[in-house]
Amino acid sequence: MTRAFLVVMDSVGIGGAPDAGAFFNDGVPDTGADTLGHIAAACAAGRAEEGRSGPLQVPTLAALGLFHAHALATGAAMPETPARGRWGAATEVSKGKDTPSGHWELAGLPVPWEWTYFPDRTPAFPPDLIAKTCRIAGTEGTLANCHGSGTVMLERFGAEHIRTGWPICYTSADSVFQIAAHEEHFGLDRLLQLCETLAPTLHAMKVGRVIARPFVGQEGAFQRTTNRRDYAIKPPKPILTNWAQDAGRRVYGVGKIGDIFSMTGIDTVRKGGDATLMGHLSDLIDEAEEGSLTFANFVEFDSLYGHRRDVSGYARALEWFDAALARVLPKLRDGDLLLITADHGNDPTWTGTDHTRERVPVLLHGAGSGPLGQVAFADVAASVAVHLNLPAQGPGGSFL
Repeated sequence: MTRAFLVVMDSVGIGGAPDAGAFFNDGVPDTGADTLGHIAAACAAGRAEEGRSGPLQVPTLAALGLFHAHALATGAAMPETPARGRWGAATEVSKGKDTPSGHWELAGLPVPWEWTYFPDRTPAFPPDLIAKTCRIAGTEGTLANCHGSGTVMLERFGAEHIRTGWPICYTSADSVFQIAAHEEHFGLDRLLQLCETLAPTLHAMKVGRVIARPFVGQEGAFQRTTNRRDYAIKPPKPILTNWAQDAGRRVYGVGKIGDIFSMTGIDTVRKGGDATLMGHLSDLIDEAEEGSLTFANFVEFDSLYGHRRDVSGYARALEWFDAALARVLPKLRDGDLLLITADHGNDPTWTGTDHTRERVPVLLHGAGSGPLGQVAFADVAASVAVHLNLPAQGPGGSFL
């Protein structure tokens, strides 16, 4: 019996989505967005020199076929050096460029409905939703009630939040309702309870996630913490994690996987920042049972660098991940499959601060070498199921 490790590099898109023109950032279509390609170009041109220098150095991912996948997605020149892994580019069909859409489809379930999005105006939320938020929170009002980046929301409303005790409620181009509150002045447990209690109302509206965004610090130096919690709609049909669990296999979640799937089909979750998560992944490569599935998400590419349009930071994160990956690959056992992919793009050179519609890489270690070609997101779940000898469901087909 073999094991599978499915690793999502959150937002590491590779351009080339055929429907990118139907998705927008600040009114500009995503046509031409290319997270990996534009970061690599900025590095080569000396425009990503903060905390690093020179061309983007990701030799481990490159050897697995990352830039081959990028060339396939975008039509760029194919690297001359053959990849040692199997590689392809995956295209999404769900009508969203967000975390749930990407992860559900990678797990074998394209989103079966249209998400609800809040309009980009102030106020963004209907009065009855704000009234309910106030009743649950026990406050006379809320702050923000608009679209915005999380760090900007803290700068604009953090001090007023501390003075009034009112939660900061905001959204983005994704189907989300986000609530930021200070861990000490408002209380972390109180924030989590507020989001958990409010979530069913938002889910009934087909809003994908209610996100608790705790922060600490003082005016001028507010910082978000790793105690973020996503309250997501539960997938309406069985997904890869259910297929494995129903067959008696152990399923491990690493990072925010448990939140994304509302713990559907997941036995245990290990959390933390990305450096901690890499330690958890390394430990599970040592410890996970035969036949098990480990599903991991590394979120900081997206949360710390993509949304903040920090090209140097994103490049540093890619180089850190690559070096860490080089240390864990030799620990894999014969018969193990490690599949690395992404859920959407977040091009830090693009306009606005939202995700970008892109294809994503599919890189396999432990399944030979050579091209997979253009595949579907749902093919990832079908292929992992074949590797684990599980009865696959859903629309995907195995590329193994």
